[in-house]
Amino acid sequence: MFPEEPIYAQLARVGKALASPVRLRLLDVLDQRERTVEELAQAAGIPLKNTSAQLQQLRAARLVSGRREGTRIYYRLADEGVSRFLGELQAFAGGRLAELRDAVRDRLGSLEGVGVEELAARLEDPGTIVVDVRPAADHAAGHVPGAISVPMEELRDRLDELPAGARIVAYCGGPYCVVSPEAVRLLREHGFDARPLDGGYLGWRRGGKSLAR
Repeated sequence: MFPEEPIYAQLARVGKALASPVRLRLLDVLDQRERTVEELAQAAGIPLKNTSAQLQQLRAARLVSGRREGTRIYYRLADEGVSRFLGELQAFAGGRLAELRDAVRDRLGSLEGVGVEELAARLEDPGTIVVDVRPAADHAAGHVPGAISVPMEELRDRLDELPAGARIVAYCGGPYCVVSPEAVRLLREHGFDARPLDGGYLGWRRGGKSLAR
C-alpha cells in the first residue's frame, strides 16, 4: 500500500458510483425533479428492483439524497454541485470520445439545434414558440419560461394549437433524450419550422437560466 492509498480509495467511491450506464441515467432523470423510486423507475425505463438497488449505491456515494413524506421517500440529487459535475462530465466525455459522439448521433440524429444562449435571446420574440414535450408533471415542476406543455404522446393531436409560421423550439429532458428530435421530425413533416434545444431542459438549467413553474 502506498501512503496516499486511503485518500484515493475515497475518491474511487465516486468513480465506482458513476461506472454504470444505469446509474448515470438515474442521475440525469433525478436532475430534472425529485421522484419516488416507482416514478424514477418508470421515467428512466428501468425495472423497479434494479432502480432501488442502484439508488442505494448512489446514496452511499453521497450523490443522491432522500426525504420522507408519509410512507413515501422522494429521491433527488444531493445538491447542485452534483448537477454541475454531471454536466461537466458529459461535456468532457463528449470532447474526448468519438464513440460517444457517434452514439449520440446514431440515437438522436443530426438535427441542427438551438443553443441555450440563442434561445435565451429569443424568448421575447413573439415568433418563437417553445414547446416542452416532456410529461406534464415534469413541466409543472420547472420549465423554460414561456414554454407550452405538449407531451409527446399528445403532439400529433394538438398540432392545430401551434401557430403556422412560428419558429418552434422543442425540448425534452436532457442532452441524450430522444423525444425532442422525434417531436421536431414530426413537426417538420407537418410543415413547421422546428429545431430541438441543445441539451434539453437540463442544458437550460445547468446553463444557469431561470425556470418557470
